[in-house]
Amino acid sequence: MASSSRGGADQPTPPQPQQRRIMRTQTAGNLGESIFDSEVVPSSLVEIAPILRVANEVESSNPRVAYLCRFYAFEKAHRLDPTSSGRGVRQFKTALLQRLERENDPTLKGRVKKSDAREMQSFYQHYYKKYIQALQNAADKADRAQLTKAYQTANVLFEVLKAVNMTQSIEVDREILEAQDKVAEKTQLYVAYNILPLDPDSANQAIMRFPEIQAAVVALRNTRGLPWPKDHKRKKDEDILDWLHAMFGFQKGNVANQREHLILLLANVHIRQFPKMDQQPKVCFLDI
Repeated sequence: MASSSRGGADQPTPPQPQQRRIMRTQTAGNLGESIFDSEVVPSSLVEIAPILRVANEVESSNPRVAYLCRFYAFEKAHRLDPTSSGRGVRQFKTALLQRLERENDPTLKGRVKKSDAREMQSFYQHYYKKYIQALQNAADKADRAQLTKAYQTANVLFEVLKAVNMTQSIEVDREILEAQDKVAEKTQLYVAYNILPLDPDSANQAIMRFPEIQAAVVALRNTRGLPWPKDHKRKKDEDILDWLHAMFGFQKGNVANQREHLILLLANVHIRQFPKMDQQPKVCFLDI
C-alpha cells in the first residue's frame, strides 16, 4: 500500500493521475455504488468479495476502516488481474477507484487515531471485544451463525490491518496477535454447514442433542481397524468420512456434505425403527 503524509500521519494514497488515466476507459461510465452494495464482483476477482462485504458491514461504525478495506481490496484486485484483462475487471476497478477518491478526504477527517495503522488496530480490538468475546461469553453460547460470521469478519479485518501496518512500518500489538491466534483457531472449527453444526463447540446446539443424531455421529466415529495413511496426523473425533478423505483425496466440501447427509439418513432410519411414543399415530374410538 502506498503512503504519504498529511499532518505528520501516514495514510494510503490512491494511484496518481497518470495511473488513473490509464485505468479509465470510455466504456467504464458511472457504475454507481450498486456493485459494492451487492458485492457482485468479476469472477476473476472473487477473492475480494469478502473484503468488500466487511467494508459495507463496518462502514456505519467506522467509515475510515471501511475505506481502508476497500483500498486493500483495490490493491488485491490489481494483483489478481494487473492488466484488467478479465471480463468486467477494468470497469469494476475504475468504479472502485472513483469511490476511493471521493471517500479518502472525508474519512480521513473523521479518523480518531493519528495514523491508519493505529485506527485499524483500535477498531480490531473494539470488534473483538464487542462481538467475538461477547458472543463467546453469552450463557447460551449465542447464535452459532452470528459467531461464525464474526470470526470471518475478524479475519478480514486482521488481513487489512497487517497490510496497513506493513506499509507504515508499525508492528502489530501483541494483544491483537494473541486475539487473532484464537480467532484463526476457532475459524478452523466454525465452518459453513447446511443443517448439522458438527464442530466440537456445537454439542449444545438443539439439533445435536437429539439421541438419533448423537447415535449416528458416534457410529461414524468408530474407525477402529481402518488403515490410515502413515503420514496422516490423527485428530480428535475423526470419522469414517475423514478416513475416506485421507485415503482417496476427496474434496473437503464434498466430504462435509456427505457426512451430513449420512448422519441424517441414519437418524431417519433410527426414528422409523424406534419411533417415540409421541410420534405414534393416534387413533380415535367413537361410541356408536
